[in-house]
Amino acid sequence: MTAKPNLKMRSWLFAPGDSEKKMAKAADGCADIVIFDLEDAVAPEKKAEARGLIHDFLGRYSGDRARLWVRVNPLDGPYTLEDLAAVMPAKPGGIMLPKAYTRADIEALDHYLSALEVANGIEQGSTPVIMLLTETAESMFHAGNFKGAPRLVAMTWGAEDLADALGASSNTRSDGEYDFTFEMARSLCLLGASTAGVPAIETIQSDFRDLEKLKLRAEMVRRQGYRGMLAIHPAQVDVINEAFTPSAEEIAKAREIVALFEANPGAGTIGHEGGMLDRPHLSRALQLLAQVEG
Repeated sequence: MTAKPNLKMRSWLFAPGDSEKKMAKAADGCADIVIFDLEDAVAPEKKAEARGLIHDFLGRYSGDRARLWVRVNPLDGPYTLEDLAAVMPAKPGGIMLPKAYTRADIEALDHYLSALEVANGIEQGSTPVIMLLTETAESMFHAGNFKGAPRLVAMTWGAEDLADALGASSNTRSDGEYDFTFEMARSLCLLGASTAGVPAIETIQSDFRDLEKLKLRAEMVRRQGYRGMLAIHPAQVDVINEAFTPSAEEIAKAREIVALFEANPGAGTIGHEGGMLDRPHLSRALQLLAQVEG
């Protein structure tokens, strides 16, 4: 299995692959990972041009190429192999696979990437993958089947394509929050990512102007266990980065909990500040520290 890249994964910013200007702006910004999009953001008649633009941009980029990823088209369509053949010689940092149905899709992508890595002098198995889950109804039933899947380093989910797959006229309630089925998709992604041992990444907020709503949503899903969020506009990146960065107070509290258990080896529970700390508290403290300290 591919080793997880030594990258922060808080913010994942999409940039359309047919716009050199937008790709440059995204790459020069503060997003932890930039995703050059060959799927939804590019019309069929412009995909060939976009492949060339992404290849050339990656080839001349002088910064950290490991943070520049590419979203290819779905495996059940006609474009995926052309996408991969065009961009892999330029050594993208990683690949996003949309509309995955089952583990077999990840395994098929692994075979394609292995062949292209060998052909282009890239270390075999070194190109990581983030998978877009829940964009099809079928995928919802396979969310827990990705433990040990090759190359998989993160999982995210989609609400717009799922609505399309279901024939739903909307995926939200009158208050703007997701309907039950889409909240379930979010939960399945989180559970699936936890089972696979990879970070769960929250889906986009399409209204990029409402940064206060974005902040509240990012903070909410972080409390639930999500570790990052997709972005569709550079204005969203700073909000997402801040929301998914543990505060100084949280870090200090986590270190205090770890120190208490280190001072009481073998203890299952420890009284602290009028309450009880147990091993799950220690585990959560260690996970939080791992986010900031590695």
